[in-house]
Amino acid sequence: MCGITGIFDTRGNRPVERGVLQRMNDSLTHRGPDEGSLHIEPGVGFGHRRLSIIDIATGQQPLFNEDGSVVVVFNGEIYNYQELIPELQALGHVFHTKSDTEVIVHAWESWGEDCVQRFRGMFAFALWDRNRQTLFMARDRLGVKPLYYALLDDGTLLFGSELKAPMAHHGLRRDIDPLAVEEYFALGYVAEPRTIFKQAKKLPPAHTLAIRRGEPVGEPKEYWDVRFTLGNPTSLEDACDELNHRLAESVKLRLISEVPLGAFLSGGVDSSAVVATMAGLGGGPVNTCSIAFEDPQYNEAEFARSVAERYRTNHHVETVGSDDFDLIDTLAALYDEPYADSSAIPTYRVCQLARKHVTVALSGDGGDEVFGGYRRYRLHMMEERMRSALPAAIRQPLFGLLGRVYPKADWAPRMLRAKTTFEGMARTSVEAYFHSMSLIREPLRSQLFSPAFKAQLGGYSAGEVFHRHAKNAETDDPLALIQYIDMHTYLVGDINTKVDRASMAHSLEVREPLMDHKLVEWAATLPSSMKLRGHNGKVVLKKAMEPALPHDVLYRPKMGFAVPLARWFRGPLRERVRSALLQGPMLDTGWFNPACIRQIVEQHESGARDHSTPIWSLLMYDAFVRCSLGETGMARAA
Repeated sequence: MCGITGIFDTRGNRPVERGVLQRMNDSLTHRGPDEGSLHIEPGVGFGHRRLSIIDIATGQQPLFNEDGSVVVVFNGEIYNYQELIPELQALGHVFHTKSDTEVIVHAWESWGEDCVQRFRGMFAFALWDRNRQTLFMARDRLGVKPLYYALLDDGTLLFGSELKAPMAHHGLRRDIDPLAVEEYFALGYVAEPRTIFKQAKKLPPAHTLAIRRGEPVGEPKEYWDVRFTLGNPTSLEDACDELNHRLAESVKLRLISEVPLGAFLSGGVDSSAVVATMAGLGGGPVNTCSIAFEDPQYNEAEFARSVAERYRTNHHVETVGSDDFDLIDTLAALYDEPYADSSAIPTYRVCQLARKHVTVALSGDGGDEVFGGYRRYRLHMMEERMRSALPAAIRQPLFGLLGRVYPKADWAPRMLRAKTTFEGMARTSVEAYFHSMSLIREPLRSQLFSPAFKAQLGGYSAGEVFHRHAKNAETDDPLALIQYIDMHTYLVGDINTKVDRASMAHSLEVREPLMDHKLVEWAATLPSSMKLRGHNGKVVLKKAMEPALPHDVLYRPKMGFAVPLARWFRGPLRERVRSALLQGPMLDTGWFNPACIRQIVEQHESGARDHSTPIWSLLMYDAFVRCSLGETGMARAA
């Protein structure tokens, strides 16, 4: 696991300033504290920060082919590199290291842009081929590893593992993209390929970008996508056997390491399945790490402990205090863009704990998206059955009216909180799912923005992100459709972003066996009934794990990594909220409606409404403004 950055003159051979490249590389030191190196030649500069995991002795980067004409910087792991080495040697390539990085340069020489089809892993890399005068960048299929890039006005292209690397270059304009702001307040993150800055982009997952010097910079090219065929004729029993085999293979691939290795163990199904599989592969006790919470409403520590005791792991637990909110500014600096998932706080803490004991940790991330585990999937499917029972001509006006007049009852039992359901019933399937996933929903989001800002949006809604992906899903199955949308939005923009930044802040590598693309492809062939059946999600995964895990771990209600925002904003964070949101520099942009923000804050403080999610979103946007723009940057956002 590493940090990569670079500068490329797309038009010619203008010299690369070493000091600027060094500054960009230094901004990523947390991602790779072990070594840092640069390579500069006319019109090209690569930087690399190394966290040594595999081939510690000889795997330094930037790394070259035999004659030095191809150079690569790489972040991630190619898990099948040991299979590819003899194949590439048979084609005449000579290896000088035992690292997975060297596989990339030789694979490029032999297979060109199709080399990514051969890689199994998590990766983001950039290579320069002097003979072809081509810069080639690629990102892994599920977007585990990030890659940002920006084309400056003078034709200079910048790239980096985090946005802070291009930001370290004086040429990057920090003009805020209004469409990115709309996406952030709807989703809690800025969706690929957009970034918060107009001039910068994210390379989307499963995409490559090839740039030949002297030619215009084109659009990224997709090389993979998941297809939900759902036609696998297998029985549930056989599917469980196959899943156990595939999960064991995926986990085994991710145990290759020359440094201490362990796993996160939350006590949920996914991380417990990974730990049980690791233990079943042998090799000594597994190192496991868990976070406990003082507040029992959020504490899963007893379930994690039961799994740890069953497999006699070396289990490490730390308790997070009920008022662990001192990370707000730290998180803003880590994420570079506004990011509103409050579970970033416990994720940061569990990575901090894990790094005390291991350098590599396996996680259960991706299990909900791949196997249909989210509670929202069950609710969406209930709505789908109701939607299909009524013609749109009746359903839309009827439930639209009910959604408008029914009061929002945050205080009421869940069965009486029908406003969201009514609003969802009046929409199409994709619109309803976007509505349910929105952190700040309409009409509140519209009220939050000023008329001047809405004019800049020009009618744009973040819902277009969901519609764009839905058009590519190639499935009419309602569960598969929202799984597909989640894999291209929430999994990438929220989950993977959160884990990457939190882990890299502590120089910890996290590997996700449930996001192995071959496992994902196979799971997409299973009928939806093997994922969601009645109120039970992840049917096949839970059934497969029944011999290995306690019943209450598998079938208890899902808790998740949550923090008590509502209480914080009425108590210890009350004054910070008021000072940040009612009079802070965020308001100087002119993009927000101060009256609406004041109403949100006052309604929450009084207990009339639970506005904890909108307040957290606003608070993190304010922290981004202060951290990334500062007082002098306000004019650029206005």
